[in-house]
Amino acid sequence: MKVVILCGGLGTRISEETINKPKPMIKIGKFPILRHIINYYTKFGFNDFIILTGYKKHIIKNYFKNKNLNFNIKFRDTGVGTLTGERLLRIKDEFKKNENFMLTYGDGLSNINLNSLKKFHCKHKRIATLTAVRPPARFGEIYIRNEDRVHKFIEKPQVSSGWINGGFFVFNYKIFKFLNKKQMLEREPMKKLVKSKNLHAFTHKGFWQCLDTMRDKKTLEAMAKKKKAPWL
Repeated sequence: MKVVILCGGLGTRISEETINKPKPMIKIGKFPILRHIINYYTKFGFNDFIILTGYKKHIIKNYFKNKNLNFNIKFRDTGVGTLTGERLLRIKDEFKKNENFMLTYGDGLSNINLNSLKKFHCKHKRIATLTAVRPPARFGEIYIRNEDRVHKFIEKPQVSSGWINGGFFVFNYKIFKFLNKKQMLEREPMKKLVKSKNLHAFTHKGFWQCLDTMRDKKTLEAMAKKKKAPWL
C-alpha cells in the first residue's frame, strides 16, 4: 500500500525554522521529522512513499539524494500555496481504480499501530478513515474542590474529552470524486464524506504530537534525547 505524505506547506507558525527550510525538514534529534515519519511506516512494512512537495522542495529532494534507502520514494511537486485537497487531486494518476492508500502530514508523530489502522479501514469498506486522537493539553489542568482548594493538578495532561483529526488517513481511490481544486482536504471533502456515510474514525488513545510551534519542537527533541520517544 502506497503512503502519501503532505510536505508542501509554508509552516508559518514555526517561521523561526521554516524561513530556511520546509517544516518536514526540521530536525528532531538526528533526523528531520519527515525521516522519522517514513521510518515509522517502514516498521509496519510500508515501503512505497509519494512525497507531495511545494515550498523549498529542493531541500527535501536533496536530503534523500544518493542515500542508500530501504524504501521507494517518489517526489511530486504540487506547488507552493496549494491547498491540501488540490495537492492530493494532482496525483490521482498515481493510483488504480479501487486502490487503497495511506496519507499523512509531514509534521506529525505517533505510536499508532498502522497495521490495525489498515485492517480497520478494510473491514469497514468505506472511502475514508481518519485517525482520531486526543492531543496533549497546552496548559496544566487544575481541579478545585470547595470553590478555592486545589485538590488535583496535572501538568500538560492528555485532553480527557474530545477528539481531533490526527491525520494518518487511509483512502480508497473513490476519494478523488470528493475533491475539487482550491479546497482543503479537511473541510468540504470531509463534510461530503460524512454526509454520504463514508468516513470512519480509528480512535488512538496513545501518543500523538504535531510539530506546529517551537514549543512542540522542544517537546519532541526532549523525548528523542532521553530515548523515550514513543515513535522510535
